[in-house]
Amino acid sequence: MIQIENLSKNYGDVQAVDSISFSLNESEIVGFLGANGAGKSTTLKMITGYLSPSNGNVHVGDKNIIDNCIDIQKMIGYLPELNPLYAEMKVHEYLKFHASIREITGNKFNEALKRVVKECSLQGVVHRTIGNCSKGYKQRIGLAAAMIHDPKILILDEPVTGLDPNQIVEIRSLIKKLGREKLVLMSSHILQEIQATVDRIIIIDKGKIVADGTSEELISSAQGVKQLHLEIKNAEEGSIQDMKATIPQVNIKSIKKDENRFNIDLEYKSGTDPREDIFKHAVSQSWVITEMRVSEKNLEDIFRNLTNTSDEGAPNE
Repeated sequence: MIQIENLSKNYGDVQAVDSISFSLNESEIVGFLGANGAGKSTTLKMITGYLSPSNGNVHVGDKNIIDNCIDIQKMIGYLPELNPLYAEMKVHEYLKFHASIREITGNKFNEALKRVVKECSLQGVVHRTIGNCSKGYKQRIGLAAAMIHDPKILILDEPVTGLDPNQIVEIRSLIKKLGREKLVLMSSHILQEIQATVDRIIIIDKGKIVADGTSEELISSAQGVKQLHLEIKNAEEGSIQDMKATIPQVNIKSIKKDENRFNIDLEYKSGTDPREDIFKHAVSQSWVITEMRVSEKNLEDIFRNLTNTSDEGAPNE
């Protein structure tokens, strides 16, 4: 339904999005992940026509965003990260305002209002002033505005930001219900929420796509590596670093000191087991091992390995 081809966006000398390509299908919920400044919001804004690409194109059906921007925007419902609500308006007035922009008036608006109020569970607040609504209801109102024209495509930028756990569950349930009928593309920093909601995950880092698949596929592709957590006492950081030379199959990912002990995260390839060698090395160094724990990779580990959050100063997401 949507085909992104070699899409790029430059801000002066900074390349926020670097020639990315992927496709999105009907009735699919896709999570778009990336660290701050990775290019998520910039990509979503180009797909919706809010920003013009520096290179490449976005095709929706037989139309492209450069030549048919208005036609494509009619097909899309967009909820930006900063939900653009007018706090002094009543909910039904705000939805009527959005509908009028799209030339939905009279009986067509009454039908559209009934539909989005039901789908977004706004029955209790439809005549309330927006400023008096909770954060959860405000997200629902923004979503209802994005859906007032019954689009087949919904693009949601950080739809659960600032919500409490109960509100997140409510919005997740709504998004999953909408995904049965619409293509939903959503970004989020909350990895557990993405994993619980979407059918497929796309990860972007420094403007490039670095992963694309279901959470099970991404985790399975990384199962060739295992993680080992060590907690030790009576050690020096220099001797911990020397462990790599003694046990070459381990890769030291992090060393953190906590009072009189060190917490060490290691990685090693599946099919090997360095624990006996680590124990012997600890004995030779007079370390006291207070914890040794093996774990498989999860989505958070994969995200951290694929993205690099050390770069600061990107102009926008």
